[in-house]
Amino acid sequence: MLSQLKTLAIVATFAATTATAATAIAAPLKNGPPAPEFTGITKWLNSEPITLQQLRGKVVLVDFWTYTCINCVNTLPYVKAWNQKYKDQGLTVIGVHTPEYPFERNTDNVKTAIKRFGISYPVAQDNQYATWSAYNNQYWPAFYLIDKKGQIVYTHFGEGDYAQTEAKIQALLAQKD
Repeated sequence: MLSQLKTLAIVATFAATTATAATAIAAPLKNGPPAPEFTGITKWLNSEPITLQQLRGKVVLVDFWTYTCINCVNTLPYVKAWNQKYKDQGLTVIGVHTPEYPFERNTDNVKTAIKRFGISYPVAQDNQYATWSAYNNQYWPAFYLIDKKGQIVYTHFGEGDYAQTEAKIQALLAQKD
């Protein structure tokens, strides 16, 4: 009986910890901080260099990813679908490819991955982690939603909560300037 109670206590503690962690993974931010500018970008793929200043008045989804991260690969169908569905309504998706391994710094490897995954939106190659550091990012994948005024208003780390993220994109696009 005592061992069953211990097991129940451990399971309950784990469940509470998991629930708390899951809540922190996707978080809308009220009056979020200004989004840091893209910095230290080695190469822009699928576009000329872009600044956040140029994107004022648009909703921006910044997606930190790397091409060998399975969690990142699993999010790509959603990111590509949001880009396709909302780009004409004012959403700009920027992939920030930040390598985990040395071979991921090779631009040809990143280009091959972009082609293989069918990514058409701009990808910034952040080989020195400058933009990653500017965002104080710690995760692959990581989404940062930036409102039309340039404020970070939503973050999500890891996979999941796709409906919540899409609902936030829709709400931001519906806001008046």
